[in-house]
Amino acid sequence: MSNLFPAEKIVFNVPNAKIEYHPHFFGEEQSNLLFKELLAEIPWQQDDITVFGTTHQQPRLTALFGNEGKQYSYSNITMQPHKWNAILMHIKNEIELICEVHFTTVLLNLYRNGKDSNGWHADNEKELGTNPTIASVSFGAERVFHLQHNSLKEEKIKLTLEHGSLLIMKGETQHYWKHQIPKTAKPIGPRINLTFRVLR
Repeated sequence: MSNLFPAEKIVFNVPNAKIEYHPHFFGEEQSNLLFKELLAEIPWQQDDITVFGTTHQQPRLTALFGNEGKQYSYSNITMQPHKWNAILMHIKNEIELICEVHFTTVLLNLYRNGKDSNGWHADNEKELGTNPTIASVSFGAERVFHLQHNSLKEEKIKLTLEHGSLLIMKGETQHYWKHQIPKTAKPIGPRINLTFRVLR
């Protein structure tokens, strides 16, 4: 099947996970418009993060939007949500049709260039509950996404997340797998990623 069909999806047959990828969930013209609007309209911030006792600036910009009062904490950072805006509601409504989940929150990441990254982690914070569905939408420059099984070292996935793509991770994925967006030395433009989730 050609990659030109938005309905196409790739399902990964790996243990302890349910992972599917829709390369062209949003068409190119719409993706270009959404990327431009998100870049301009989101109140991006850069938080400090403490790893092994050392504090430094997070290597990307972030923002949190969601239902009123649902703060989100990860890596000793607690974020307070902004209220949903029209552009995020539009994206949310589109992906909820395919995910069959009503998301309460979206965490946005802006990777300004290849030096911005996101280290190995799982989306397994207690407020996400058991077996959370995480829907990840990407706009802008393509970046490589790594997934690695926690105990089966031969089980790994390397995926290029395309402009307008949707990646869905559900089932046991966050218990058994971790993921990252590594740095790259290639000259690369900005990328915006939105990870939709349900806070319990």
